[in-house]
Amino acid sequence: MKIKTPMNTTISKRSFLLIAALSTTLFISACKNVPPVTSGTGIDQIAPGQKFSKHLQVHNPELATKLHISDIRSRTNNDLLEVNLSLTSTYKKTLKLQYQFTWFDKDGFVLEAGKSPWQPLSLHGMQTATVPGLAPTNQVASFSLYVREVPEEFFKF
Repeated sequence: MKIKTPMNTTISKRSFLLIAALSTTLFISACKNVPPVTSGTGIDQIAPGQKFSKHLQVHNPELATKLHISDIRSRTNNDLLEVNLSLTSTYKKTLKLQYQFTWFDKDGFVLEAGKSPWQPLSLHGMQTATVPGLAPTNQVASFSLYVREVPEEFFKF
């Protein structure tokens, strides 16, 4: 059976069904829910819905695909910015991590560089953990959370 198209060309029913199936598949795959992902350098947004990705710095591209900030809460406590970040793992196994905050003033300059210690954090499969931070001065305007993976050899005795 031949089908007449608006451009006065004829195509077979089989070709028409194939084109329709491919178009439907492409449409459905474009609408699927993509899990949040960071870029590996931390500030570029890859997946839709990454409104907090600018605050996450991960310098290991493989680890960056397994983490994202799902929520940020902040308040002022004695004129200091206090934040609680919800760091979420999209990985099915436990991640042994360390994190450190970097605090910036209104002009984007780092405040008290190198004074924030690395803190340990274990994220079990698909877990979300709250990561607290308190700004060192009242001049803080923004922050970044740096995350790194702790190599397994450091856990073996």
